[in-house]
Amino acid sequence: MIDMVGIGPFVTLPLVMGFMGPNFLLAWLVGAALAAVDGLIWSELGAAYPEAGGSYRFLKLAYGEQKWGRYMSFLYVWQTLIQSPLVLASGAIGFAQYFGYLVPMTEWWQPKAVAGTVVLLLVALLYRRIEDIGKLGVALWVGVLGLMAWLIFGGLTHPNHHVDIFPVGGFSALPGLLISAAMGQAAVKTIYSYLGYYNVCHLGAEIVNPQRVIPRSIFLSILGIAALYLLLNWSVGTVIPWQEVKAWQAGAGDKSQFIISVFMERLYGPAAAQAATALVLLVAFASLFAVLLGYSRIPYAAAADGEFLPIFGKLHPTKNFPYVSLLLLGGVGFVFSLLFRLGEVISAILAMRILVQFVGQAVGLILLRRRRGTASLPFKMPLYPLPVILAIIVWLFVFVGIAPAEVTWGGVTFKVYFQLAALGMMALGTGAFLLWSRRLGRWPFAR
Repeated sequence: MIDMVGIGPFVTLPLVMGFMGPNFLLAWLVGAALAAVDGLIWSELGAAYPEAGGSYRFLKLAYGEQKWGRYMSFLYVWQTLIQSPLVLASGAIGFAQYFGYLVPMTEWWQPKAVAGTVVLLLVALLYRRIEDIGKLGVALWVGVLGLMAWLIFGGLTHPNHHVDIFPVGGFSALPGLLISAAMGQAAVKTIYSYLGYYNVCHLGAEIVNPQRVIPRSIFLSILGIAALYLLLNWSVGTVIPWQEVKAWQAGAGDKSQFIISVFMERLYGPAAAQAATALVLLVAFASLFAVLLGYSRIPYAAAADGEFLPIFGKLHPTKNFPYVSLLLLGGVGFVFSLLFRLGEVISAILAMRILVQFVGQAVGLILLRRRRGTASLPFKMPLYPLPVILAIIVWLFVFVGIAPAEVTWGGVTFKVYFQLAALGMMALGTGAFLLWSRRLGRWPFAR
């Protein structure tokens, strides 16, 4: 749950309002539903194969450890080199947005300077031996719960506007809403805020009784965070109506970028708003610290296992941490924080993850069931294969529906299609895998 809540819900809330209008709560329910369906896949894999590495191990096992499994797990780590800096950049950009409430920034470069500085500071803080971040995790979770409770209490005690939980126009409007372009864009933002429900699988080898703990952890996290997100969005919507949010987004000086600050200012005044903003910044920074720490270990672990480019297996000569991985991910995250806007980064994160990680694992589960059977599975998803098929269809729908971004470079405006970028990264990763495998004389160039 700590991994799921960082800056995400505070920056995606107004974006979802802008896309969905009066039906914005529906998008959060859709995000929770997709997380729950996908959570069945993670639960079955995590309970059956509780090993360190999560997706890296699942893909390798599902597609065969000596051939296609090596390729799929390589692609997963390869894409981590891009998608993890994107996650870092999204948090840094969100940090800069809320920092703008405390220190108004009128020049275009000022938010970018703040976001870039945050990334560089994180790299500097992590460029040392890290023994234990347990206290950081506890402090982060206490801060998240405290902030959420404060925000929800404020909305519950000061409601001024009606918020519809069910679709406006009744359930007859539901099918059209679910397949609409607006829902596709809103779902990308809500799913981004739910990501992390599966991170317990990365620690499978260190969990006592993982067959029971991993599925319970996944679904308790999804249900708990879904309840918090729905209450948070309902509370904010009863104080700041969606019509006002869309008006902000259509004009200059968009205050929706720090909507939580405006929300607290209306309820309790400027001092409380500044305190809440500071707490949002603290939660964002702490979560980014943990994100970069964790992601920098993925390429290192794969390289140490002999399944990724060996340069990432290098440790600092005196401080004993994977400095190559840290510097590369931090450097790419710094560049992304300067180049892109928040909505674009979130879309890119989903585009990079869907095909290899989410769809790849769903197909891999089918392969594992056919090859190894189900008699020894400690957790079996109900209604198989319906949840797997549904997850694949919805993930592909989300992938296809990711909107392009308009980028202006040197006076020329062009569109960036994140789907093509994701496919391009897969192609580059395939080339790198083939060159590396040929050098080692391994499949598909086995001597």
